[in-house]
Amino acid sequence: MNNEFLDEKEQTIDELRRQYNELAELAGSLAHEIKNPLSVIHMNTDLLCEELEESPWPGQRRAVAKVDMIRQQCNRLENLLRDFLRFATMRDLDMTPGSLNDNIEAVLLLYKAQADRCGIHLKTYLDSSLPNMKLHSDSLQAALLNLVKNAMEAMPDGGELLVRTCTVPGGIAMEMIDTGSGMDEVTAMRMFEPFYSTKHGGSGLGLPTARKIIEAHGGRIAVQSEVGRGTKFLIEFPTPIRLSA
Repeated sequence: MNNEFLDEKEQTIDELRRQYNELAELAGSLAHEIKNPLSVIHMNTDLLCEELEESPWPGQRRAVAKVDMIRQQCNRLENLLRDFLRFATMRDLDMTPGSLNDNIEAVLLLYKAQADRCGIHLKTYLDSSLPNMKLHSDSLQAALLNLVKNAMEAMPDGGELLVRTCTVPGGIAMEMIDTGSGMDEVTAMRMFEPFYSTKHGGSGLGLPTARKIIEAHGGRIAVQSEVGRGTKFLIEFPTPIRLSA
């Protein structure tokens, strides 16, 4: 009886996985179909705006403002579709042994100039003895980029972003701690929900995609935050025995 129950459960899981894959494929196809005409609308809006600005005429300012509003919304929709496609089309990643530290340093280097301009001090304590893990560098860096971007946006008046790595039982861990504005309990609980965002014009897919990438690496992510005191992300990844040896 127990075996029959387990077989039915496995069949249910397989069916749900198949339905999810079909839905993800359909959603990705639909997003692509929307993206193509949207690009045409955006391009022709840019051309129309150029023509309207060529010579003064009555009502020109109002017309240009309306066209510019259409252009801004096209930009927003294109960004939303880009984030959605990244979220919906995540598949099994082709992972190879690599260094978490190296990927962290590559991401922080990309933000170094911006951090200097914004008065944000980037501080790292990366364990030099950290074992390699199985990773997909491009997607992992995309997840880390999103976390760093969110941390920096939470510190508009400057602050400190600390990134630390260490070994933990069965794997490796990374902490990212900022001294920014922090979040209330509701936001911290809902921040990984697709399309939930407290930012004006945000897609609400950046952090859910980051979590999806981390989970695709066999990892997990947790957050602690307090309004006015900052936010800490804790990420843990498993380390295969043959890599950690």
